[in-house]
Amino acid sequence: MSDRTEVLIDRLSREADPVRPLAPPHQRVALWLALALPVLALAVAAMGPRDDLAARLGEARFLIEQGAALATAITAAFAALVLATPGMDRRLALLPALPGAVWAGTLGLGCIADWMRAGADGLRLTPEPACLGYIVVIGIVPALVLVAMLRRGVPLAPRAMLFLAGLAAAGLANFGLRLFHDTDAALMVLVWQFGSVLVLSGAAALVGRAVLERG
Repeated sequence: MSDRTEVLIDRLSREADPVRPLAPPHQRVALWLALALPVLALAVAAMGPRDDLAARLGEARFLIEQGAALATAITAAFAALVLATPGMDRRLALLPALPGAVWAGTLGLGCIADWMRAGADGLRLTPEPACLGYIVVIGIVPALVLVAMLRRGVPLAPRAMLFLAGLAAAGLANFGLRLFHDTDAALMVLVWQFGSVLVLSGAAALVGRAVLERG
């Protein structure tokens, strides 16, 4: 070992600031939910739960859709935090694919069921831009909290990290939206709600490098 190397090691040991290690991703996801769920509850309370919520909670299709949306949000947040943590298996970023496929698949089956029940009327698509607005408003705080957590890590894959963060926040917002917004036709939900989640996630990915990479 050269004298210069020894001097460098000695200097680092005396002058370098201590580095606080990041908590494991599952702990940070739990913290994110602890901060995001009250915001979600406040939004639902402010808008007022839908009148038929009790009845909808007794329907398997509604419960599966809501469970898949929530699972997609949680696994996406976990996957984003995994990508911000050096040394973790990056294949974990694929975790949201399974609940996301269940979510989309359930909505697709719902479209078929609506068509068999009501024919063309069951697949009527009308403009519902409010869905996008609700998801943005409800999801903004969960998104900002998650981005702040990601910025404490390492931007190993900034676009993927922001896509997953957007998916987490928008998926959670959509979960809350269904508790007060009574649009239940499967095609409407697939296009205006699930579609809004994907659009917002893609938009987040486009700014991933600018948001997460610090100068």
